[in-house]
Parts: sequence; structure tokens; C-alpha cells
Amino acid sequence: MGVATDHVVESFRNDLYPGYKTSEGVAAPLLSQFPVLEEALASMGVVVWPMVRYEADDALASAARKASQDARVEQVIICTPDKDLAQCVSGSRVVQLDRRREILRDEAGVIAKWGVRPESIPDYLAVVGDSADGFPGLPGWGAKAAALTFAEYLHLEHVPKDWRRWPSAIRGAQRLAAVLFEQWDDARLYRTLATLALDVPVFETVDELEWKGPAVGFEQYSRKLGAPELYARALEPIPHG
Repeated sequence: MGVATDHVVESFRNDLYPGYKTSEGVAAPLLSQFPVLEEALASMGVVVWPMVRYEADDALASAARKASQDARVEQVIICTPDKDLAQCVSGSRVVQLDRRREILRDEAGVIAKWGVRPESIPDYLAVVGDSADGFPGLPGWGAKAAALTFAEYLHLEHVPKDWRRWPSAIRGAQRLAAVLFEQWDDARLYRTLATLALDVPVFETVDELEWKGPAVGFEQYSRKLGAPELYARALEPIPHG
């Protein structure tokens, strides 16, 4: 088990695109909770990856990829509903958990939700945009057109410049093609912003992620937080199956 945090909201993506999300406008009480969260997790005995140059999503993507390469690992579960992380899903080996809605998505689930394979998620976001991350996508491109396009063509580079070769189900193909190729550089930039890094140094082996119970002092730390029940919950048996 490992938890990634945006220790600093800004990342290398802010150097690539001025409009990318920043900490501006985020309430100070919310920002002040990040170091408390990281401290609490460490006290609970959980491995924490506080990101500064990268984002938390990059750490999760890197950890999922590295863990999936270990033959001892039966399944990797990425615990977030964010569509960015859907690009990391692989078959049923690397899956995505929306814990609040109790939805577990494998590769078929990603296709059912967004209409494209996991590896096309960055291309999909490049044209649709991502308001949470601060890039707009391309004018006129909606979720349906993007899904139909990248279900047929895996990546931007595979999309024919001649709109007449596009699937007939894509409405307004001539207009969409004109926008895509007129704003090609923007589309590629947005895809870069949406593509998660897979080389963040998170751990050497998955053995480092084994949770061995709370660290010494966690009971006292729970009281300090005003949540003594956290200590009791940390001692509960972990359900299997």
C-alpha cells in the first residue's frame, strides 16, 4: 500500500503550459492539511510519496507500472476515480477503484465508461480537455466525438487528415478535422499534459509497500488529531477476498 500526495500543487506541467492548475484560489485551511495528512499516514505506517516536481497521479502511475512487473503481485488496484489514471489500467491486472461508488474498473470497464482503450485516454483528454487540470481541449470536440474517434484510431497520429475517411457515425467530421489539424500543436501539448509519468522513483521492490501495522506513537498521534478511533481501526483485521 502506498499513498501519493500533491505536497506542492504546481508541477513540471506548469512549465509546459501557463494555464495549468496551480494552488491559486485554494483555501489556506485546505492547503494546510497536506502536511498533516502526510504525517498522519507515516505515523500509521503507510508509505507516502509527497510529490513536488511531479504530481500525485504520476507517482500512482509509476507505482502501478512497477508493481505490475513483479510476478508475485496478483493485482494492482489504483484507488481513485480520476479519469487520468484510467490510462494505467491493463486487462484485469491493473484496475481502478472508485471507492465511493464501489465501482472496480478493469480494461473493459474503462472502455464501457469512456468509450476508448486505456492507452487512448491522454488523446481523448487532449481534445475534450480537463477543467480540473486547467487545459481546455479543442473547440467543438465533445466526449462522444472523441470516443468515436479514438475507438477507431488509437492515437492522434493515427487520425486521417481526410475527414471523409472518418467513421460515418462521427457527426461534423469535416469541422472537427479542420479544428484538430489547425490546432495540432495544441492537441499534442494537451496530450503531453494528460500523459502520466511512469518513471517517478517510488520504491525499489514491492516488499517496501507491505503494511506492518501502525508505527510507534500512532495511538498518541490519533488522540492529537482528535480522532482516537483511527488507532482502533488500524488494528482491525484486513479483510481478504
